[in-house]
Amino acid sequence: MSDALLVIDVQESFRHTPYWRSDDLESFLAAQNKLIAGARQAGIPVVRIFHVQDDDGPFSRMRGWIVPLAGSDSVSDFVVEKNVHGALVQSGLHEWLTEHGIQRLIISGIRTEQCCETTTRHASDLGYQIDFVTEATLTFPMRHANGNIYSPDEIKEKTELVLAGRFARICTVDDVLSRLAVTV
Repeated sequence: MSDALLVIDVQESFRHTPYWRSDDLESFLAAQNKLIAGARQAGIPVVRIFHVQDDDGPFSRMRGWIVPLAGSDSVSDFVVEKNVHGALVQSGLHEWLTEHGIQRLIISGIRTEQCCETTTRHASDLGYQIDFVTEATLTFPMRHANGNIYSPDEIKEKTELVLAGRFARICTVDDVLSRLAVTV
């Protein structure tokens, strides 16, 4: 089965959002970079996905922040842009994956519960096998309408709960690297 690593929205735009927090950034980047290095060692394509919007906000091309997040290994074999949460919607990604015989996706990136989870659900519905690497995802605290604030760890736990066994196999970076038979 042929794999591809998706690096979803790991871009400078996020540093310029009102919800940006760097609390988990160091561990995220370490996990993300280790996963990218392992994919490279295994000969697996690294697909970088950028979120782009037409307004003048942080995801606008004219801001200059549609570039890899500083500290992230910026290697890529294919780059796509999207303007919705799901990376497979009108981006050309599904066609590229199909053309290259990719059947399993390794999901990583920013935000765990939004673009990473949405892409996972959609990809599963399209028939891809999914390894969701939670430690190689990043998210930020969120406030519910009832006033409760959910931490990144709580959000990640919820994402794992709803994806596991239905849409994806929940993995660590080491789980993926072991399956790929690489050591980083």
